[in-house]
Amino acid sequence: MSRKPPAPGKTGLTHIDEDGAAHMVDVGQKAETERVAVAEGWVKMSPDTLRLIRDGNARKGDVIGVARLAGIMAAKQTANLIPLCHPLMLTKVSVDIAEDSALPGLRVEAMAKLTGRTGVEMEALTAVSVACLTIYDMAKAADKAMEIRDIRLMIKSGGKSGRWSRLSTGDEH
Repeated sequence: MSRKPPAPGKTGLTHIDEDGAAHMVDVGQKAETERVAVAEGWVKMSPDTLRLIRDGNARKGDVIGVARLAGIMAAKQTANLIPLCHPLMLTKVSVDIAEDSALPGLRVEAMAKLTGRTGVEMEALTAVSVACLTIYDMAKAADKAMEIRDIRLMIKSGGKSGRWSRLSTGDEH
């Protein structure tokens, strides 16, 4: 049984058809443009745990290095994890992890990029999520009270809607 795509404006959600069923959006007619997305999140932890990670003394090894690789790998697997995401030919994924003693903890930022017909927001968000989960996994023996916080899209550009930035909306925190 074939379902019709949603009537424009009927549901307001591109992944839901007029009968309310989920479907993968057809992006075949969209223009190829350079698309970039940046997401962020952080892991709050005790100062002792942060010191343990910074000094390279975590039992499981290089927490930041492994988390960075996990985030990159996760971005490449997004279509396998999120049911209605398109498989994408990413041209760049970066994951930066920085110490923030004010939290205290680690801030994670991921950027995903491609030239294509659909955005890379989910890839950037997935990269941040998995990098944060990896930090938690590798340091949980030292600090089970760690908190993964505020995973969110910061910037997206490309496509018909152009550029969007959380900073330009005034919603910084």
